[in-house]
Amino acid sequence: MPKDTSISSVLIIGSGPIIIGQACEFDYSGSQAALSLKEEGIKVSIINSNPATIMTDKVIGDHVYLKPLTVDSIEEILIEHKNNPELPTIDAVLPTMGGQTALNLCVEAEERGLWKAHNVRIIGVDVAAIDKTENRESFRQLMVDIGVGVAHSKIANSFLEGKEAAQEIGFPLVIRPSYTLGGSGGGFVHKKEDFDAALKRGLEASPTHEVLVEQAVLGWKEYELELLRDSNDNVIIICSIENFDPMGIHTGDSITVAPAMTLSDRCYQEMRNQAIKMMRAIGNFAGGCNVQFSVNPANDEIIAIEINPRVSRSSALASKATGYPIAKIAAKLAIGYNLDEIENQITKTTSAYFEPTLDYVIVKIPRWNFDKFKGANPELGLQMKAVGEVMSIGRNFTEALQKACQSLEIGRAGIGADGRQKRNIEEIMHGLEHPSWNRLFLIKDAMSMGVPLESIRKATKIDKWFLVQIQELVALETELKRYNLSNIPRDFFFTLKQKGFSDIQIAYILGNVTEDEVYQRRKELGLTRAYKMVDTCAAEFPAQTPYFYSTFEEAPQQITANGVQVQGNNYGTNESIPSDKKKVIVLGSGPNRIGQGIEFDYSCVHGLLAAKETGFEAIMINCNPETVSTDFNMADKLYFEPVFWEHVREIIDLEKPVGVIVQLGGQTALKMAEKLHENNIPIIGTSFENMDIAEDRGSFSDLLKELDIPYPKYGVAENAEEAIKVANEVGYPVLVRPSYVLGGQGMSIVINDEDLEKAVVKLLGDLPGNRVLIDHFLDRAEETESDSICDGEDVHIIGLMEHIEPAGIHSGDSSAVLPPYSLSDKVIADMEQYSKKIAKALNVRGLLNIQFAVKDEKVYVIEANPRASRTVPFIAKAYDVPYINIAAKVMLGVNKLKDFTIERKLKGFAIKEPVFSFEKFPEVPKELGPEMKSTGEAILFIKDLEDPYFRHLNKVKSMYLSQ
Repeated sequence: MPKDTSISSVLIIGSGPIIIGQACEFDYSGSQAALSLKEEGIKVSIINSNPATIMTDKVIGDHVYLKPLTVDSIEEILIEHKNNPELPTIDAVLPTMGGQTALNLCVEAEERGLWKAHNVRIIGVDVAAIDKTENRESFRQLMVDIGVGVAHSKIANSFLEGKEAAQEIGFPLVIRPSYTLGGSGGGFVHKKEDFDAALKRGLEASPTHEVLVEQAVLGWKEYELELLRDSNDNVIIICSIENFDPMGIHTGDSITVAPAMTLSDRCYQEMRNQAIKMMRAIGNFAGGCNVQFSVNPANDEIIAIEINPRVSRSSALASKATGYPIAKIAAKLAIGYNLDEIENQITKTTSAYFEPTLDYVIVKIPRWNFDKFKGANPELGLQMKAVGEVMSIGRNFTEALQKACQSLEIGRAGIGADGRQKRNIEEIMHGLEHPSWNRLFLIKDAMSMGVPLESIRKATKIDKWFLVQIQELVALETELKRYNLSNIPRDFFFTLKQKGFSDIQIAYILGNVTEDEVYQRRKELGLTRAYKMVDTCAAEFPAQTPYFYSTFEEAPQQITANGVQVQGNNYGTNESIPSDKKKVIVLGSGPNRIGQGIEFDYSCVHGLLAAKETGFEAIMINCNPETVSTDFNMADKLYFEPVFWEHVREIIDLEKPVGVIVQLGGQTALKMAEKLHENNIPIIGTSFENMDIAEDRGSFSDLLKELDIPYPKYGVAENAEEAIKVANEVGYPVLVRPSYVLGGQGMSIVINDEDLEKAVVKLLGDLPGNRVLIDHFLDRAEETESDSICDGEDVHIIGLMEHIEPAGIHSGDSSAVLPPYSLSDKVIADMEQYSKKIAKALNVRGLLNIQFAVKDEKVYVIEANPRASRTVPFIAKAYDVPYINIAAKVMLGVNKLKDFTIERKLKGFAIKEPVFSFEKFPEVPKELGPEMKSTGEAILFIKDLEDPYFRHLNKVKSMYLSQ
């Protein structure tokens, strides 16, 4: 069936601020869906309260509403569109792109009769399907009716029913609340004594106060299938995903692999049949769907765990893994198209009714932030705790696994062989039995210490095939120790690289050689990466989209694609042919984590768009599957690779760009600046030397002194004794922090020598080789910040923000008001003057963020960051000015600030509200300090300072300030 022409205007519901369990994968889906509908000439309105995402930018939607995600907000939008002749009347709502938040909101609006009252159709799903899948008892009964296996379970709406169910099923069991996200409120109960507390938590977490009490299939294997279905009842499987971790760990906290590695063909075919049957049974909708299964490793018995009638966390991963844009196609199916009427977005010659085929392996590893939640239980279970994830692509499992480890931003050079190994066998075995963020590394450590593979399998319940693969890496390391750099056989060196070993790992195993020496040696041997295209169809049809990953390949072959001769070398064929255009590389921000979230991806996307608009070929390097920057049609060329020096340098070797943009990708990209500088690779925008002055506290303070700008007294220490001496000189309370950190990592406020000694010893233990900065803490000061753009001649103040909370609470955890609401004219003038002075003194080309403390009308500079900040996207949305686009064009040297006419459109004030995920860590106190803890943010517009919400925030502003 062709497009439904009665739909001309669609409302997409977003997912709101980033929280654990619902991250930027839904902004990726929402952005894709919006662009897909706009291609069809449909007007797109978006409601979402998240200012940090590209989804709420004017490049994505025709009408963007940064409003709280409530039914009342939706009603306001529908009425506005009905009554304003300049706006299109909304015909339909698409709720399947905004995660659980959007689905729950859609159901609530339906119950209140909103859609019917405004003649709005729900597309992409139907409410009956949501109810069948989210209501645990309805889902269980439906599976029984259609002959799909499920775990033995009973529904409970009260303590009495819960206890009866537990008595009937027996322990261990699982509690799964209805209508929750990321496993919230769920968990395993191993013994009777723990049941009452777990049942109470589940009943309270469910918005309908309903839980499913279910038999626990601990140790079974877990799989996911991503499906699409059209209104003609055609269903295709986009991707099979296997969890490396067995049942018992939330899939968002599991390492996952695509395609499924250990599934027999018979079992896979049965799983496909059941998934299709399930999707057809839940309603008459067209769109995406995610199905989770569990398989008994003893006899291949399959049971269904759940089905989500929407794009899911895994949909983003599956889209990036296959090159098949699930959300984009799902949006087209929602407006009436059938699969065979839509073209494959990568080949452009086949239809979307063509299941992707993978000739490579994908590995996803979650990224956790337990270091930010002191006292949190780090053991993984049914409730998701990861804040982000990385994805890697390799030609075999171990290559992809090692690349994923390199992507994580936790200082690992691969899986082990990097000096970070554990040696305590008791600690290792405990970690295998009680999974946490480091279990993968502990498996390798156990094998290196000679623990038998079968003992590891029994402790972890991880399939033997995966363990054998990791064991092979241990054997390769042992063999490598027999050689030195000059006599490693070329074939063996090649095998190491094929298995994902980084140059720095090889240098570590050999000892007494550097990463650069290993790199030079393999170059001499002709061992360079071959770049392969992600083409959805294992090269059966030529791909038109430049989306690449790297590998090491033997068979030299010359192939011709569309008449283009593809270059080969002794070791494989490179499918990425550099053009002769002037090109820039944008370094991405890696995995989401606290302190570095989706706002940096927003900046990267605008950097790519600005580069393309000004005639550059824009090349993206990033490894985060959740984001819009890694959409294959956002950059001119996408390298889905770790933002890890070895990978970055080889892409630069191949592409030879005019420069690299490091300002937009947060600390991940910034950390590359020194390496780029050492290797004479041009950095676009502010130079490394000037960025380094801002990062180095001593140099920066010298600069402030020279400029006659006030700053808190400070000192630098390398041990606890020096720290105590400095603290007594600058005066307590003091702020203690390591140099070169992001998101306030390791920062604390201390008030005496004893606390200071503890803090310094811990910091230097966590970050060996670092120096500790000790600043006098300006107690009861106000914190403010400025963002600006400098082109070398002029400085434009993007915005000044005043924090509601006092200095001492990390700026990312503070509610902040734009423009300032209580600062005197003198303070504002000083902030602007200091911003301009510092921008010129650092010779900034592009963006600059400065944090200030204001006490007794005196403005002190706390720190300056010559890069994109967490706040620029917020200010861009509030003032309705594309600041990152302007800054990128200034960085690239294409424009000066005077070329732009900048008009701010804000009436009243905008408040940046931090959003926390403390409910995932009930044991962690909700106090705030200099180390950032928020996972996301929302924007709230107020007319004036009499707003009751603002007055409430102002009243409680100091309450949560802690150390």
